[in-house]
Amino acid sequence: MIINDDILEQTCKDMIETILLCLRDATRGTIYRIGPMPELRTVRVTSGARDEKTGEILWGIKEYSDYDDPGKCWEDYKDRPGQALEAMAWCVEKGKSWTSDDPYQDCRSVRKQLANEPEDYHHMEPVMISRSYLYGDQTDSLEFPVDYRGRPIWRDCQNLVIAVIKIHFKKELIKRGDRSTKVIKKLSRTLGTHMLSLHIRETLAEAHQDLARQRLQSCNVLAHELRNTLIKLGFIFSAVNAEISFLREQWEAQITMACPEVENKSTILERLSRLIESNLPRDDGQTRLGRLCEKLIAEQSELANLPLMPAIGEKWVDNKILPKWRELMVESKAWDESREEIESLLSRLKSTMWIGTNEELAGRIEHLPHDLRSIWPKLAYIDFTVDKLVMLEQILKFLDHPELKIPHKRQTKKVLTSLKALVEMIPEVEEKTNRIILSLRKGSFE
Repeated sequence: MIINDDILEQTCKDMIETILLCLRDATRGTIYRIGPMPELRTVRVTSGARDEKTGEILWGIKEYSDYDDPGKCWEDYKDRPGQALEAMAWCVEKGKSWTSDDPYQDCRSVRKQLANEPEDYHHMEPVMISRSYLYGDQTDSLEFPVDYRGRPIWRDCQNLVIAVIKIHFKKELIKRGDRSTKVIKKLSRTLGTHMLSLHIRETLAEAHQDLARQRLQSCNVLAHELRNTLIKLGFIFSAVNAEISFLREQWEAQITMACPEVENKSTILERLSRLIESNLPRDDGQTRLGRLCEKLIAEQSELANLPLMPAIGEKWVDNKILPKWRELMVESKAWDESREEIESLLSRLKSTMWIGTNEELAGRIEHLPHDLRSIWPKLAYIDFTVDKLVMLEQILKFLDHPELKIPHKRQTKKVLTSLKALVEMIPEVEEKTNRIILSLRKGSFE
């Protein structure tokens, strides 16, 4: 049975106190817990004795018992040839009471059998409950304890012993079948019912805790999966920003067309790459310096073709281009004569990242209508996120402008229209996801 130890002890104390109050000739009481099957370990739960002077019940008797924790298993106290018979074995196996109303003739007194010393007068009553109450429909699969011949006990019994009550009496004041034994038997049934209710309560509490743990575990797994899905949906923003970067590239091409004298990043990066190639010794391709030059040329070429946001372009220069140029000029003197030009180019390179946001240059693009050159840079230089859905609407409207002449205009609009539907879905999915997760954690679906 599943019962909290402290609650079980208090329950047993209440039962012993009740019996001692009801039976004035009773002097002491002990209750033993039996179980589980097939081990049937018997352990003393508690003992209490009446103080004859004050009538007070004294608990925690220090008298030694073989059934003190950890107790004795069925194999240790069951009836066996050549071994002293115990009253406990009779109560547990037979489910019947044992009354020692003549200690001198008690055939199940271990002390009498081993040391020929009589015990006191006492009565032992098994506490039983229906096995179906404990095990439900699983009774057929139970592993029953066996007697010394190997035959299962309790197989044909509807009731199982879950505890044993032992009450000690004054000399010669207990008889088999008398009123005292009937009172104890009656109260044993009450104890059995109470222990069953405690077991059910503990079982339900344990099941509730297991359910809560499983629910939390399921909630965490679901939350992990749903959040992973939302993270994967983040590609939508990258896709939208990729389309916006195309508009940015086309806008910068418009500036270059209208202001050919204005230096742009492609011009500077091309000049820097030529400086690397012209000053690198021919036999240096396989050295560390040669590999560094090749990598720098590749990254400068990549930067020239990427329509990055200005701030990101600056970071690219700071983190990838400048450190390699410094390393190059420290390790080799081949670029000493070009040092001033290189430093000037690198300084101007960062400025060219902002060329598309220059309002003065935008005003010089006279081949575009005023409204087009006014709105184009505002839309081309945004970092799109879910809270900028209105900007996506403006971009779609912008793509419908009859004077906008850019390649793949219709395809861009189709892609952005499809992505817009997905973007609009994400907040709703996220809200529902959080609501489901919260409901699972609370165990309700309000």
